[in-house]
Amino acid sequence: MKSSKQTTLGGKVTLSGIGVHSNRPARIILHPAHSNSGIVFLRTGLEDGGDRKIQALWSKVSMTDLCTVIGDPSRAAVSTIEHLMAAFSGMGVDNVIVEIDGPEMPIMDGSARPFVEAIDQVGLVTLAAPRRHLKILKTVRVERGRAFSELRPSAQGFRLDVEIDFDAEVIGRQRKVVDLEPGKFRKDIAAARTFGFVHQVEQLWKAGFALGSSLENSVALDGNRILNPEGLRFADEFVRHKMLDAVGDLALAGAPIIGTYQSYCGGHKMNVSVLEALFADTTAYTFVEANAPQPVVRQGLHADIGMVAAAPDLT
Repeated sequence: MKSSKQTTLGGKVTLSGIGVHSNRPARIILHPAHSNSGIVFLRTGLEDGGDRKIQALWSKVSMTDLCTVIGDPSRAAVSTIEHLMAAFSGMGVDNVIVEIDGPEMPIMDGSARPFVEAIDQVGLVTLAAPRRHLKILKTVRVERGRAFSELRPSAQGFRLDVEIDFDAEVIGRQRKVVDLEPGKFRKDIAAARTFGFVHQVEQLWKAGFALGSSLENSVALDGNRILNPEGLRFADEFVRHKMLDAVGDLALAGAPIIGTYQSYCGGHKMNVSVLEALFADTTAYTFVEANAPQPVVRQGLHADIGMVAAAPDLT
């Protein structure tokens, strides 16, 4: 389990770049926030001249096609939030206001590493309020064809067990298991970049996706060739990035998880769907404060939540 107290940033920090899907410039300012604020996105630059706050919660998710979007796209929304959310979760940041002047987060280098570096610039401040954890009490599972995602009980901490299986030989079948804590997140997960296939680019462009994708922010695959001159950052960078996405999406639970997350051929849609299934069953979870007495985990109970029809996400 991480620190027993909530945290926020030690100061504000600014980043800028372009959105990987929209190709639009975006500037974000990460502001410290009071305890029990959680992660809140503040959308500025709206057509009506106003600002709108959007809580980073699973219940605010409006789209999961190739990225995670929170808010109402017709009024105010922020897309591609998963890498920043992964940095907050992986580094143990509880309370932040994310001011953003556009509809999509800057993709930076396609990983969470620039956001981790931004957090390092200002450091963390420990607040007086106790940290609240989401403890999984029984298994909740979602399935789509051969793919599945599930949350199940564990004694302590948050374990991720992520497996992918692609026909492309350059990726193939990869699996990684990590007990999430800041040191391991920084070393093993944060730098893993998003990836995509060249043969899908025209189709994605027509659908309004990947307009800002380049070798500067994505691993590009052409058949079994990696087009990036520098190659991969890890031999299994693909599954590590899928794990990064899962960390970011599951951060939308609103509290650090005590439990195990396992997925096979999952993606943004399934990451969010398993949270929806979890919160639909009030017997499957409880919230506990750090250092408070822990509820007894009811082993052997299993909730298979129905099928969701869609193909696994690609990035």
